[in-house]
Amino acid sequence: MTVPSGKREYPFKNKTFKTSKVLTLSACHFIHDIYSSFLAPLLPLLIEKFSMTFGQAGFLSTVMQIPALFNPFIGVLADRISVRYFIVFAPVTTAVPMSLLGLAPSYGVLLILLFITGISVAAFHVPAPVMVSHLSGDKKGKGMSFYMAGGELARTVGPMVAVGAVSLFSLEDYYPVMVFGIVASAWLFFRFRDVPLHSGKADKLPIFSTYRQMQHILVPLTGILIARGFMHASMTVFLPTFIQHETGNLWLAGFGLAALEAVGVAGVLCSGILSDRIGRRRILLISLLCAPVSMLLFVFTCGYIKCFMLLVTGFTLLSTTPVMLAMVQEHAGSTPAAANGLFMMVSFIARSAIVVIVGIIGDHIGLRATYCISATLGIFGIPFIFMLPGKYKNA
Repeated sequence: MTVPSGKREYPFKNKTFKTSKVLTLSACHFIHDIYSSFLAPLLPLLIEKFSMTFGQAGFLSTVMQIPALFNPFIGVLADRISVRYFIVFAPVTTAVPMSLLGLAPSYGVLLILLFITGISVAAFHVPAPVMVSHLSGDKKGKGMSFYMAGGELARTVGPMVAVGAVSLFSLEDYYPVMVFGIVASAWLFFRFRDVPLHSGKADKLPIFSTYRQMQHILVPLTGILIARGFMHASMTVFLPTFIQHETGNLWLAGFGLAALEAVGVAGVLCSGILSDRIGRRRILLISLLCAPVSMLLFVFTCGYIKCFMLLVTGFTLLSTTPVMLAMVQEHAGSTPAAANGLFMMVSFIARSAIVVIVGIIGDHIGLRATYCISATLGIFGIPFIFMLPGKYKNA
């Protein structure tokens, strides 16, 4: 294919939805994120092995997430080098260090393994939505739904895989599970060997220029992320604690979180597909109207109604990410990976800070009152929806 000087066109830049390749990326997203979810279920065993304090244990998660701060730079690099390289090697470079945690001889080596994992996680999640966007044609919402469903399902299954592997082999000997990550990388290599080296055009913009180009959409999305973040932190990080305090049943607490994550997969699948048909902003509006109401009802009801409200909250609250990813790609211009990197950095910072704030509020006034405040703050994300541009028919 002849390309004009200064331009590099993507071969799938048309309206056709490449189903098999989108599903391949979604499946590999699932495999990749299973490994990145190993830390939490293995943490009690690692604490015992290395005689860690809770502070040292918490620092492990922080080290793993630090590379997310460099998402915009990873995006710029992916725009200039190759989307394919970043995506193909990520499953194996995440699987290997996460499968070696039990063999780490010291706390310092554990930190190194998790930092490498963090880099790999960022290197996958920044450019992967860009490729999904190109492969999805004019159905970006559908593509992002499939892609995000893989990640959401991995967070549901991942802890069980980790516990099962350790139960079957032992903490020191579960490393053979890395083979699935190796196979996933090989699969991606052969499935995407025809993808060109560059994700966009040659006229790349610096990070600050990319931000100025994208601020019309990044600013309102940041407001939505912050408002939604209080509900998200309450319903994911602190849900087991809330249920355990309310019922005294630890098994029920674990089941509640699993149910929330499972119904979130359904929400993720539906939201992007529907946003292609009825519009991105309408789906975001429905989510930010329903989630706060159902969350409040979850707090104040009981029995089957309480269970139903938990499911409604999970379905609506966790369904917004594919829609926002699709909007970022629709407005990304010539630097899609850098734009996605900026969005993911903002999302990481907001999520990390809000979790701490929610925890502090919960310490002072209790989780029940904190849930009410979080649901109320979620409503304040609605005005930001009307600030989002409507340039595209699906926006």
